[in-house]
Amino acid sequence: MTDVHHAVPLPLLFLFSLFFAALPADGLADNADRLQQLRQQIHDLRSELDSDRQRRQSLQSRLRNMEKRIGKTAALLRELDQQIQRQNRELKSLQKKQQGLHNDLRQHRLALARQLRAAYANGQQEYLKILLSQQDPAAVARTLTYYDYYNRARLKEMQAINTRLTELTTLEKKIQQQTRQLEQNRTERTHERQQLEHSRSERSQLLSQLKMDIRGKDQRLSQLLEDEKSLQRLLKRIAERPLKAPMELGEGKPFAQLRGKLIWPTAGRITANFGSRRKVGKLRWQGVRISTREGTEVRAISHGQVAFSDWLRGFGLLTIIDHGDGYMSLYGGNQSLYKEVGDWIEAGEAIAAVGNSGGNEKHALYFEIRHKGKPINPLKWCRGKPKKVASR
Repeated sequence: MTDVHHAVPLPLLFLFSLFFAALPADGLADNADRLQQLRQQIHDLRSELDSDRQRRQSLQSRLRNMEKRIGKTAALLRELDQQIQRQNRELKSLQKKQQGLHNDLRQHRLALARQLRAAYANGQQEYLKILLSQQDPAAVARTLTYYDYYNRARLKEMQAINTRLTELTTLEKKIQQQTRQLEQNRTERTHERQQLEHSRSERSQLLSQLKMDIRGKDQRLSQLLEDEKSLQRLLKRIAERPLKAPMELGEGKPFAQLRGKLIWPTAGRITANFGSRRKVGKLRWQGVRISTREGTEVRAISHGQVAFSDWLRGFGLLTIIDHGDGYMSLYGGNQSLYKEVGDWIEAGEAIAAVGNSGGNEKHALYFEIRHKGKPINPLKWCRGKPKKVASR
């Protein structure tokens, strides 16, 4: 991932040694052609190295774009999953309401049936007897009022039935529409997952190409040193840029007072400790690596403002939060980033999802805390140890 050293490569030194070892002291003039040939070989080798450097830069650019695309797709999948969950809840609520309307409609129909049976059995015959028997007019009036009441009651039941039928029809259409939308979102989610797997397959092939180009510990060491310099330059730019709003979020306490009280940014197992030796050279870890499941949420350890949210070589998709007074927290190797530069963040707010961007093989969060650009031990600032990953 890093440019090859500008020192003369070993093959060139070997060619020089062969040339001068075979060259007699009194024959320099006669070997001008051989010197010219050697210079041409040096030129050709340097051209090949330049070509290799350009190829690596091209592959790095492809890796950057690919991992950012994977991050956006993973974030879209997260939104779709949340939307599908909301739609499922709404659909269940609609179906429950539909069942209630069916029960209500059944009760209205039963009540109407009872009224109709009673009217059929007693109503018409009694009604005619009263009118033809020449009884007391007051009794006739009371009977007519009684029958008018039952007629209105039947009419009210019929109107209630019609209302429930209309509500049911509207509700069933809404359920059908919701179901179609749900199926459409599920289809879209399936398509996005396929796209994500395809992108990951491309990424795997690209990483294989990169690994074929990066040989030897010296090149890897040079790469790590350059990555660290890039990060230092970035942190310096951030430190020189003042916060755009007062630090009045969350508890309101200065970051320095939160030592030993901060939450861990994600659940998982620490697989690289602060200050421990790295596999290459004499470099040491300036943060911790927390191995965990892909897609596990990354949360801000404290309130602050997002100062960086993008891809950085060696760190992949990286979020940096400025907590004020020179304190910053870094979250690297993510699958996707949820926040943008300038966003204000509360402690515990989800800011990213764990991944393996930056050319890493395993899924893990790289986490640092820095004060005025200098790394400090997260184990002394966060409470206890990260929580264990919950089983699926």
